[in-house]
Amino acid sequence: MHIYVKNVDLLGRDQMGNVAIKIKIMPDSPEVDLEKLKENIASKLNIKDWSIEPIAFGLKALKVLIISPDTAGTEQIEQKIKNINGVAEVEVESSTLI
Repeated sequence: MHIYVKNVDLLGRDQMGNVAIKIKIMPDSPEVDLEKLKENIASKLNIKDWSIEPIAFGLKALKVLIISPDTAGTEQIEQKIKNINGVAEVEVESSTLI
């Protein structure tokens, strides 16, 4: 026996929320302008916060907080960032529903 239901109000459960994703971005060299890199990322994604973290030997990492709809995961966001010139590595440090 099958029961089909149309137009059911799920009290908002059919709508996904947003996710806050902290991402560490390593440039491919110390000469990469991190301000410009941040602007390039911000043109593609919703950056809410960012910082620069010294690593070693003059190399610095860009850390960003991105707000995104809760969809299939972070893979699409990671790929968008990896496709930007000057990016060597992308690491998701945390992801949480908001």
